[in-house]
Amino acid sequence: MLLEHEIEVRVRYSETDAMGFLHHANFFNFFEMGRTELLRAQGGCYREIEERGLYLVVVKLQCNYHSPARYDDILKLRTRVVKVSAVKIEHAYALYRDDTLLASASSTLACVDREGRVQRLPETIGPSSLPAEFRG
Repeated sequence: MLLEHEIEVRVRYSETDAMGFLHHANFFNFFEMGRTELLRAQGGCYREIEERGLYLVVVKLQCNYHSPARYDDILKLRTRVVKVSAVKIEHAYALYRDDTLLASASSTLACVDREGRVQRLPETIGPSSLPAEFRG
């Protein structure tokens, strides 16, 4: 299983605040894009998981802001799988403009059914699909 993936994003005008900086809330949208594209690069798809009646919900999300981004900046987002248990996936994120680290973040997603009951992750993304050091 692919454990790290990188995407490029351009800051759109609508994502900036009155000072012209990327609004802090939009960093989280980028992190979601990173998770989605990592899963897609692994050969998976959120839509297929949801069609099976399973949902990956955010249960923890933390971000440290290091430097601002502005309209039209081209950024690189690195998303990495840190740990996978039977029911959770932990990711780490690093958002850069060139060599400048703009934000570092982490998230924990849990697998639930339509009623919100905790479920095992699908085998394709569960702990058995990873090297031992990523299982937890």
